[in-house]
Amino acid sequence: MLLKEEEMDGIFLKEWRDVVYPWHLLDANEEILKKSHKKIEGDISENTILNGTVIVGKNSKILPGSFIEGPVSIGSDCKIGPNCYIRPHTSIGNGCHVGNACEVKNSIIMDHSNVPHQNYVGDSIIGQDCNLGAGTKIANLRLDKKDIVVTLNGNRQDTKRRKLGVIMGDNVQTGINSVIDVGTIIGNKVFIGPGAMAKGEIKPNANIL
Repeated sequence: MLLKEEEMDGIFLKEWRDVVYPWHLLDANEEILKKSHKKIEGDISENTILNGTVIVGKNSKILPGSFIEGPVSIGSDCKIGPNCYIRPHTSIGNGCHVGNACEVKNSIIMDHSNVPHQNYVGDSIIGQDCNLGAGTKIANLRLDKKDIVVTLNGNRQDTKRRKLGVIMGDNVQTGINSVIDVGTIIGNKVFIGPGAMAKGEIKPNANIL
C-alpha cells in the first residue's frame, strides 16, 4: 500500500482546556473574558454604569439604569436594559435582549435569545432563539451548598460545581413565573408553561405544564 506524502503544519499551544461536558463552557468562557480588552462600538445611554472590561458590539444599545460589571462581552444588535444588572463572566451573543429588572451572572446567552422581564439567570448556558417569560427564575445553588449533580443522557454526573443553573438548548420558551431548578438540562424546542417547574433532564420537544 502506497502512502501519499502531505505537508502538515504544527501549532504550538501555550494553554489547553478540555471542554468535555456542557458546563465546562462556563470555565472556558471565564478564562477568555479575563484576557479580553475593552471595546465599545455600540450606543451607551446616560445613567448607565460600565465597570471593568466591557465589550459592546456594533448597533447594540445599553439603555439607562443598566449596570454592567466586567469582564462582560455583548455582541452586535443587542438591546440591554433599562435597569438590568449584568455581572462578571457573562457573554451575550448577537441580537439578544436583556431587559428591565433582569440579572445575569456568569452565563452564556447565545444569539437571538431574550431575557426581557424580571428574570434571573445565573451560571447558565442559554441556547439560540430562546425566550424567557416574565418572572422566569433559574436556581443555581443547592440549599445544602453541596456540589451539583446532573442527569445527562440518563446518567448521574457530578459537575464538581457548587453553582450551576440550566443548560438550555435552542428554541426553548418559558411562560411567566416559571422556575428552573439547579443543574437542569433542557433539550431543543421545549416549552415550559406559566408557573411550571422544570428539573432534571428534559428531552427535546417536551412540554412542561
